[in-house]
Amino acid sequence: MKHLIGSAFVIARRDFVATVFSKAFLFFLLGPLFPVMLGAVFGGIGAQVASEAEQPVIAVIATPADFSRLESARDRLADALEGAPIVRLVRFDRAADPAAQQRQLLASKTPPVLAVLTDAFSRPKLAGAVKPDGSTARQLQLIIAGARAPQVETGPDIGVTSLGRSSGRLVQERMLTARAGQFLLFFLTILLAGMLLSQLIEEKSNKVIEVLAAAVPIDAIFLGKLFAMLATSIVGIAVWTSAGAAAIASFSEAGLASLPPPAVGWTAFFTLAVVYFAMNYLLLGSVFLSIGAQASTVREVQTLSMPVTMGQVVIFAVATLAIGAPDSPGGLAAAIFPLSSPLVMIARAAQLPGLWPHLLAIGWQLIWVVLILRLGSRLFRRSVLQSGPTFRWWRRSPKAAKT
Repeated sequence: MKHLIGSAFVIARRDFVATVFSKAFLFFLLGPLFPVMLGAVFGGIGAQVASEAEQPVIAVIATPADFSRLESARDRLADALEGAPIVRLVRFDRAADPAAQQRQLLASKTPPVLAVLTDAFSRPKLAGAVKPDGSTARQLQLIIAGARAPQVETGPDIGVTSLGRSSGRLVQERMLTARAGQFLLFFLTILLAGMLLSQLIEEKSNKVIEVLAAAVPIDAIFLGKLFAMLATSIVGIAVWTSAGAAAIASFSEAGLASLPPPAVGWTAFFTLAVVYFAMNYLLLGSVFLSIGAQASTVREVQTLSMPVTMGQVVIFAVATLAIGAPDSPGGLAAAIFPLSSPLVMIARAAQLPGLWPHLLAIGWQLIWVVLILRLGSRLFRRSVLQSGPTFRWWRRSPKAAKT
């Protein structure tokens, strides 16, 4: 065991120094900034476009006075719904030929009219690509009803007493924290663990792997490379976390106080987040290292990357089912399944107090890391190095050969 750990440490130190002290590592640190900036830019543009697209334009044939009442009622409804998509009203004067005016408006592209409203205060009629029981028709019903009763523009005053967080509000906020923790673990793992697929390609291509295999155990090679990439990932995460904390401090005066608190507290939650990221990385990384060790060329690694990524997405989907119901049969099964266990348990830390389930989960995950690494190293030794008896299912048995 001492020789195994010492050999693994030598391999890990070699790979860590070669990775961190390279010029490419700087671009690796700057890499996530570009999709974040592009996401912010295109997200803002997309939100604006979606907001405009979700506000159907209704042409209103009415006088300026009647339209003003309708517009006031529409604004009150929009304020009550707090940013939800509300129909947009555009006024037009009544033409000599109402039928021709309606056809012309419905064919208009500036603005693109969804429907035409006439006689709003006598016998309202709505014509266009709308359903009688659709959202647009129901919104117009509320707007017309509000416009017909201008004396109750703001409604009665309600005495509101703010008591901070209620139990229902706290549960919802902790679910948000659970989702955020799960997504961060998934995003960081999918960003960083995929590199392990190609960890042995260079050594196999220049025949260094035979020298390493002769000097140290194969288990030590796998263990050293896995922990070297974990340490490299932690360095990157430390840089990104510092930048994110600085951004939060700049844009939010309250800092973490503005975020919903997890059930175990921020200190324990951050500690568990680091531990569960390490466990998630070790579990998936050991699987990826074992799979990538079977590849001989970069093309094979690229072919493997797609199913590996899809597998991570499936695991993430399984883990999200446990949010809101961590003690349900599905939640417990996802917590027991080793590859989804870290994602499920970080969500549990946000929703439920108590640390002893996390101690059990971490021990369970460590057992599976060891098992997967041992299985991967043996498979590598038998299938790649050919240093042991191999089994070919297509070979005939000795008895069948004689007959």
